[in-house]
Amino acid sequence: MLRNRNRSVSRPAALITLAHSPDADDAFMFYALAQRRIDTGELRFEHVLADIETLNQQALRATYDVTAISFHAYAYLHDRYQLLRCGGSFGDGYGPLLVAPAALAPEQLRGKRVAIPGKLTSAYLLLELFAPGIDTVVVPFDRIPQAIKDGKAALGLLIHEAQLSYADLGLHAVADLGAWWKQQTGLPVPLGGNAVRRELPPALVGRLADLLRRSIRYALDHRQEALDYALGFARDLPRELGERFVGMYVNQWTLDCGDLGRATIQELLDRAYAAKLIPQRVSVELVG
Repeated sequence: MLRNRNRSVSRPAALITLAHSPDADDAFMFYALAQRRIDTGELRFEHVLADIETLNQQALRATYDVTAISFHAYAYLHDRYQLLRCGGSFGDGYGPLLVAPAALAPEQLRGKRVAIPGKLTSAYLLLELFAPGIDTVVVPFDRIPQAIKDGKAALGLLIHEAQLSYADLGLHAVADLGAWWKQQTGLPVPLGGNAVRRELPPALVGRLADLLRRSIRYALDHRQEALDYALGFARDLPRELGERFVGMYVNQWTLDCGDLGRATIQELLDRAYAAKLIPQRVSVELVG
């Protein structure tokens, strides 16, 4: 039992595995938990850092208690995980960026190979909706610019900080899939969120959701302190761009994506199902 009000003895610590990506926005979000800036009671957290596609694959096996996942992956995980209302990443008019070594019009994509960060990422699902049937190759997200340089792909689909630093790498923007999604739907683009294992007790899920929300709120209220920590994960991104990147993906949507957040996740998965890109229609549920 995690809690027993009939006893005065101290409760044993319960260890929660918490998996997220080693990126500045996630580091900012989880700063207060990782550095114990908030009281977690008897709960202790083991932070596991891995790229988002690795986390998606681990979630297929229900490896971690709480994990970051792509909303695309939720279509395959909804029987094992519940999505939390807090901790989501949405781009309001911006998102995954399709880039190339030279200027290229979107209608020139046919026959060209694109390096993508993973088959279960939301970025890949958006690309499939944007350019159906396009040729792709999976490359770890932080190696995509090099894959283009090495000729392994003609274009790359950038996520995380490279969305802001691509020009310094000699790359040109072909399409912003977040802007395209906004034009198509009028909605912010849903990218990823945090999920909890369905087998966890509802009371514990509620506590975990509350702690995550408190961690995000602490970072937003102590922005410079949290940024100093988070930018250590920004892969040499200049501080100005690092701060901008964190602000793009940790904001009011992250505290609680609300009904509009649920609606845009549902819209993404409904369009994917209609295009036969996922095997079944999924009803999006949010908890916490």
